[in-house]
Amino acid sequence: MSSSVLITGASRGIGRAVAVTLEGRGHRVIATARNPETLADLPVDRRLRLDVTDQESVDRAVRDAGDIDVLVSNVGETVRAPLESVPLAEVERLFQVNTLGALRVVQAVLPAMRERGAGRLVFISSIQGRLVLPMIGPYGASKWALEALAETLAIETGHFGVKVSVVQPGAVSSGGGERARVFLGENDPYSPLYDELPALRGDVITPEEVAAAVADTVEHPEPPLRVPVGAPAERALRARKEAPEDEPFLLAEINW
Repeated sequence: MSSSVLITGASRGIGRAVAVTLEGRGHRVIATARNPETLADLPVDRRLRLDVTDQESVDRAVRDAGDIDVLVSNVGETVRAPLESVPLAEVERLFQVNTLGALRVVQAVLPAMRERGAGRLVFISSIQGRLVLPMIGPYGASKWALEALAETLAIETGHFGVKVSVVQPGAVSSGGGERARVFLGENDPYSPLYDELPALRGDVITPEEVAAAVADTVEHPEPPLRVPVGAPAERALRARKEAPEDEPFLLAEINW
């Protein structure tokens, strides 16, 4: 059965792959981005401007989209910096985009889903919504908060017929990490740790692999709350679950 799906952050990476995959499976896709010109070549039903940090933009996009059966909350950003020196303005920006931005769109689409007695909320999170990686702490914190919101929504809205899922990939070749702003000073004491980061992130999967998992989740009659994507994510989350809770957990040894 086809659905009407609104996707945030569809201009590139995971969001673009999700739009193409869902459209290819016969769904009506409303692709959104801060700059809708970046969506011009996407083979979708609608292309709309949507800035998740702007209430007026969100309200207009949701109004213009028409009926929305599924929200794929994908938009997200990251930075690279130690917590000792990361600019707090950057942390606030990440929470505005990754966490509050997601909630802002949910608040816009949820009333109609609740009144209709059906709907899907699919959040693109990360394994970093359940564990931490050094030098990516602000991003991880925003995703932990996002997962708390998603699980709360699952409890609050389930009896209204709304199903909530959190998709958790590990490292993805979406370009997000390469585009991330890096905050390290000259001769920064954390530079050796930053140099270890590629090894800590583990094996990389493609945006198309994430998109397939999202599409399967959208089409699943009873989707799980959390959906790890790919063997690396499954291994990492299993290791986190099995590790003792009374000490910090790290995916690999750090030599710095």
